[in-house]
Amino acid sequence: MTRAATALCLLCLTLWPALLVADSLRVATFNTELMRKGPGLLLRDLQRGKDPQIRAVVAVIAGADPDVIALQGVDWDLDGLALAELADLLAQAGSPFPYMFTALPNSGMATNLDLDGDGRTGGGADAQGFGLFTGHGGLAVLSKHPIDRAGVRDFSDLLWRDLPDALLPQYPDGRPFPSPEAQAVQRLSNTGHWVVPIRLPDGQSLHLMTFQAAPPVFDGEEDRNGRRNHDEIRFWTLYLDGAFGPVPQRRMVLAGGANLDPDTGEGRHQAIRDLRRDTRLQDPRPSSPGGGNDTVDWPRVGRMRVDYVLPSADWIVTGSGVVWPTDPDSAASGASRHRLVWVDLALD
Repeated sequence: MTRAATALCLLCLTLWPALLVADSLRVATFNTELMRKGPGLLLRDLQRGKDPQIRAVVAVIAGADPDVIALQGVDWDLDGLALAELADLLAQAGSPFPYMFTALPNSGMATNLDLDGDGRTGGGADAQGFGLFTGHGGLAVLSKHPIDRAGVRDFSDLLWRDLPDALLPQYPDGRPFPSPEAQAVQRLSNTGHWVVPIRLPDGQSLHLMTFQAAPPVFDGEEDRNGRRNHDEIRFWTLYLDGAFGPVPQRRMVLAGGANLDPDTGEGRHQAIRDLRRDTRLQDPRPSSPGGGNDTVDWPRVGRMRVDYVLPSADWIVTGSGVVWPTDPDSAASGASRHRLVWVDLALD
């Protein structure tokens, strides 16, 4: 071996540990709408391997290849079998996620009370969050880096009435809507509010804040869903204020579904405007050539921006985007009405 070759080998050996540490991190959110009409049906479809929507969801996630992704609209099961099957399909597609986290969502959690004020009990709208069965349309986190499961903070059991300055619905005469008994058990989170710590290659942690808020529609003059959506979004401002305990000082990312556009559609838009303008966060305004900043295309409502990735202000953003369909036959068209949103962050 020549001296030059020997020197090159020594240089490679010296630099090899540094090469193993990535210099950027891609964080994404995606409402997959992998929801079925009964428990166990998503697992069945994942195992059969013939469902076109599942294939499209896998293709979209694998194509974006994030390091960490917050998922919404994934049916939960006690043993996490459906999520494990999804992760296995992603690994086969070349995008492995060896670390996963999920927990029981509020969606579909029965209460035996009339929560929506329609005079009946037992419907999907009478669950803690709308759902046809326990775990319907839950949350999940997939990561290429280790998840600190012991450090996860789950605020999903926070009662709505316990949120400071909660906008609880009322009848015109001031009585609690739909009843004092309902408000005594009603949780704030339609699905869940989590803070998930993830250990990064440089030895520091990413604190992933994720949720899926209730849609601000499908109610009456009391605006129950609009008020709840507002307060679910406002929760994060209060969290950053320290209202629920210690707050990480850096390396946070809020990634999830607010179900609210800053300007169009129904809802109390000021909630998401205030969150986007919070100086402790930054809004990279991810976009796509086909959809601009929009992240969903509802057939009868149209396009809106309702899914967000908002890093804390200390991050340096190096890129961002929305996976918008390039044609009607593209994977993004068949996966979900929502689009995957991603942001690239520089690691120190």
